[in-house]
Amino acid sequence: MKCLLIASESAEVLFHWTDLEFQQNVQEQYEVSQEEGEGLPAFEDIISTLFAPIIISCSTMVDRQGDGYTSFTTEDNHTYVLHQFDECLYIAVNGDGEEKEDDLRRKLYVMKKMIEVMFGMVTLSGNLLRRELRPQDTEQRARLWKNLQSLLETYSHLRENDQSYLVEAVERLIHPTLCEQCIEFLERRLVQQLNSSTERAGEEVLHAFILVHTKLLAFYSSRNASTLTTSDLLALIVMAQNMYPSNGELDEPNAEDVESTSGSGPESFYTPEPSPSSRDSDGSEKPVRGGTPVFEFVDPDIQMAEDSLHTLEISPPDPSTPRRVFLEVSHKDGLFPMMPHSMYCLPLWPGITLVLLTKIPTSAVAMSVYKFLEAFNKLENRLKEGQGSSAVARSQLNIHEVRSKLDKFIKALGPSELQSAQLQNVWTEFKNRAFARGGPGFNKDLIPWCKNMKTQLCGIYRQCFLTDSGPADIPRRLSPALQERAQAMIQEKLMDWKDFLLVKSKRNITMVSYLEDFPGLIHFICVDRSSGHMIAPSLNITERATSELGKGPLAHYIKSKVWGLVRTTRHYLQKGYSTVTLRDGDFYFCYFLWFENETGYKLEAGDIPTLPDDSAPIGMLAWDYYRKLLRYYSKNHQGETVKCYELLTVHLGVIPSEIILQHCRQLASKLWEPSRNPLL
Repeated sequence: MKCLLIASESAEVLFHWTDLEFQQNVQEQYEVSQEEGEGLPAFEDIISTLFAPIIISCSTMVDRQGDGYTSFTTEDNHTYVLHQFDECLYIAVNGDGEEKEDDLRRKLYVMKKMIEVMFGMVTLSGNLLRRELRPQDTEQRARLWKNLQSLLETYSHLRENDQSYLVEAVERLIHPTLCEQCIEFLERRLVQQLNSSTERAGEEVLHAFILVHTKLLAFYSSRNASTLTTSDLLALIVMAQNMYPSNGELDEPNAEDVESTSGSGPESFYTPEPSPSSRDSDGSEKPVRGGTPVFEFVDPDIQMAEDSLHTLEISPPDPSTPRRVFLEVSHKDGLFPMMPHSMYCLPLWPGITLVLLTKIPTSAVAMSVYKFLEAFNKLENRLKEGQGSSAVARSQLNIHEVRSKLDKFIKALGPSELQSAQLQNVWTEFKNRAFARGGPGFNKDLIPWCKNMKTQLCGIYRQCFLTDSGPADIPRRLSPALQERAQAMIQEKLMDWKDFLLVKSKRNITMVSYLEDFPGLIHFICVDRSSGHMIAPSLNITERATSELGKGPLAHYIKSKVWGLVRTTRHYLQKGYSTVTLRDGDFYFCYFLWFENETGYKLEAGDIPTLPDDSAPIGMLAWDYYRKLLRYYSKNHQGETVKCYELLTVHLGVIPSEIILQHCRQLASKLWEPSRNPLL
């Protein structure tokens, strides 16, 4: 029984997702309380009524005590985790014991991350975000909520089945020759042709990458592009998987394929078969994964309409229509979060996708808006500190610098747009209060006007990047013909390799090539936290395939142990421990986190900061814990490039502990040898 809810401070439901069991349980409770002959209200109204006391209680605690509760457990063992993000309250519920508090908290943070990627800086304004998450148009709202629900289900599925989302790092396909060829092809042919074409409508391709399921085959960034963060890349892979989900049954390699790759180590090679016939190239159909989303209505007629809408939505989206996504950009002037990009997700074959990220012509407007938002946010915070502080004086100088730039910015927008006129009016009032002789000046009375300015700036951002402008906006994207050309180029390049790639994605790295050197080693996961990449033997547990762990209960048992180990090590890392060794029955688990300089010399461990129990979850998707950890550690290593690594191992318990520790040292040094597993 699972549920996730986003609500406003006034207890208005802005989004909800529930599994079927939770929905049925809630409806049964209401059926008992309903009088005979009365129909059930809409499920959205039921959810709103059910959670209203919790939302109001939490808001009251914050208002009166200055602090709220973050989690509680009910008498029927339902666990609730709550977190206030600005003006929105996020609530996650679990009633079947499958998710712990940490899992629910992680889900809340991931949901917030996906909303930021979808709506950008609009999330900084509570009023505007409420309008985006809860549109007045009922059909539009249903479509949006179903998209968000589907994203959440996709993430949950990956989190439960994919090691890269278990440890929140990106996994690459290990085939040096093919990877190198594809990167070169992306650089010298695909991106170059797209950016030199007159059909790109002012857009510039910054990043291009090829996904095989959730694994990266090749990734290329143009010279003008900022580095794509691991957090953003993981979020984009979730979105790509949501649009074109992998179907485990259809994509599962057959026995012959598994045998041909089961021993694939660094010495293994693959000779592609002749190009498949046209019947193998049909990649238009989108497999549908299990787990039917929950519907909001119970009336049969409306339910039928909802079913039709759902069927419409899970059909393959039009690839020529890009998704607007908002990603972090590192610029010479600083770091700019939530900058607008267009995401083109082009299916090549089932399980293989080309993703293009483009810079849109008006992206400079977003950078200006962010600078102004930052200036007003700093001023607001310093005004709250008190009028006499030196911080306010510094803010005054900063706002004086912003003044002329903002005047020019508003003038460039033009007076025709309603949002521009509103910004002009609020800015004029702000200047009269802050700069006019005899006016109130810089004191706490200016705080509401700082908030008004931030709201208006977010409104400009929304108008420029989230609102469809109608027919005039249609040409502002790569033309369908140009997209089809890009799709055809990659398909031609990979035609002879596609079957191999689908098999390789299931058996990327196998334990066979490690058993001779490390007898007793069952599984390992090694992560380079500086680059956000991971290496791990494949761990696919399906009914059709037999993995190296066997088939059936044993394989599932070991997999559950690996998932549990990651949860346990994160708990200890949160408490400041960088090394953990555990004996659990027949198994021996190890976890190590360490730092190296650029030459590979291991640096002294030092102290790891401890985090409170209700802190953001450790990972790289929702909150980049490791980037902050590297900054913290690098303070004592000025002038050095510091790298961070993690290693998790599972050994048979009969292996002596000194041998296990020796294995871990040797394995850590061996995994990142360029000749073995090149990840760069």
